[in-house]
Amino acid sequence: MTVKIVMTINNKDFIISLKQNKSTHALIKQLPLTMTMKDLNGNEKYHYIQKHLPTETEFIDKIEAGDFMLFGDNCLVFFYKSFPTHYSYTKLGRIEDVEGYLKVINQNSDINISLHQ
Repeated sequence: MTVKIVMTINNKDFIISLKQNKSTHALIKQLPLTMTMKDLNGNEKYHYIQKHLPTETEFIDKIEAGDFMLFGDNCLVFFYKSFPTHYSYTKLGRIEDVEGYLKVINQNSDINISLHQ
């Protein structure tokens, strides 16, 4: 069974399908979260959360727009461009409506989002 949470950006809701792992179970316990996500490298939004999450890191060959990942044990990352990478992440999930997300994600600037059930 897939667990889903909601990400709200500018009063618009997006469903995120979460992976079933220790990281996502721990993240759900922290919801709701409201945060300002900073832009990095013109391809991602990130935010360091206060509570550390368990990790299941793996090397990712290619990031896809709409991926939701954990970098280290406390950095939530939403990607809005696809690109090859050699970094390792813990996979958290994926935004279901990637096209809608790409329309509201303000590339190259910080955004305010909330994650909730």
